Amino acid sequence: MHKIVVLDRDTIAPEVNVRRPSFPHEWIEYPRTGAAEVVERARDATILINNKVELRAGTLEQLPDLALIAISATGTDCVDKAAAAVRGVPTVNIRGYARATVPEHTFALLLALARSIVPYRQEVIDGAWQAAQQFCFFTNPIIDLSGKRIGIVGAGVLGSQVAGIARAFGMEVVFYDPMAKPGTDGVVSLAELIETAHVVTLHCPLTDATRGLLDLAAFRRMKQRPIIINTARGGLIIEEYLEIALDEGLVSAAGLDVTLPEPPAADSAFMRLARRKNVICTPHVAWASLEAQQALADQLIDNIENFVAGKPSNVVSPD
Repeated sequence: MHKIVVLDRDTIAPEVNVRRPSFPHEWIEYPRTGAAEVVERARDATILINNKVELRAGTLEQLPDLALIAISATGTDCVDKAAAAVRGVPTVNIRGYARATVPEHTFALLLALARSIVPYRQEVIDGAWQAAQQFCFFTNPIIDLSGKRIGIVGAGVLGSQVAGIARAFGMEVVFYDPMAKPGTDGVVSLAELIETAHVVTLHCPLTDATRGLLDLAAFRRMKQRPIIINTARGGLIIEEYLEIALDEGLVSAAGLDVTLPEPPAADSAFMRLARRKNVICTPHVAWASLEAQQALADQLIDNIENFVAGKPSNVVSPD
C-alpha cells in the first residue's frame, strides 16, 4: 500500500478539495514543512506531494522508499530532478491549469500601473480631490495600452494567453522565446524586445539561462521606459537593479508577484520596491484563483493515479 505524505498543504487554499486517490493508501499531510523536518516526515513515504519544499540530493538519499515526487505546481526548481532520476524517482508537475488566472493577474497589475489606480485611490482617501477644488486632478501619469508594444518573454500557454488579451486592448505583441521555431510570427530577439517594448512581461521558467535575465545592463537598454511585470519566478529580475532602474527613470513602473526567497525578508529589495507608488507587489497569488486551484488539485491526483496505474503523466525531464 502506498504511503502519501503532503509536505505543504497550506500552499493550496483550505476551501479547495484535494480528493483522495482511488487506490489503497495511507494519507498524511502537514500544513508546512521545514528543511530539517523533511527526512523525518517523509522517511517511509512512497509518494511525496510537495509545492516549494527543497528536495535536494542529500535529502533524497535518505528516502529509500520514495517512488514519486508529485509537485503541486508547474515550477519544479525546488527538486534536484537529476538526483531523483538516478534513484529511479520521477518528478511530475501541473500544467495548463493557470491559463486564465495568471494572464488576468498580469493585466490587473498592468492596468493598475498604466492608469495609476493605486496612488489615485490613496489620494482620494487622503483628501487630495477636495484639496484640488476642481472636478479632477493630475498628480500621477495615465497612459493607454492601445497602440503600445508588449514584449512577452515566453511563448508558451501563459505567454500566448497574455498575447490574446493584449491584442484585445489594441497592443502590438512580440515574443522572445529561445524554444520558438525560427521565423515564428512575432518572435524577436531578446535585445529587440528589451529595446522596443513599452511593456515587458515575464512568463518563462527560472533556469540557469534565465536567472538574472533583467539585470542592470538590460534595464539600461530599455528605450521606452517600459512597465515591467513579473508573475513567473523570482530570480528572473535582479531587484536591486530594478530599484536603480526606477530611480534613473529607465523603467516607469513595475508589478511583481514573485521574489526570492518567499516570503521576502523585511529589509529586502522587494519590500523596498513594494513601498513605491509606481510599484505593485502581490504575494505570489497570480496563479491562485479558486478555479485554478481546484483544477490544480484535480490534476495533482490524476498524476498520482496515472503513475500508480503504470501510465505516468506530466513527467518532468531531469535535465
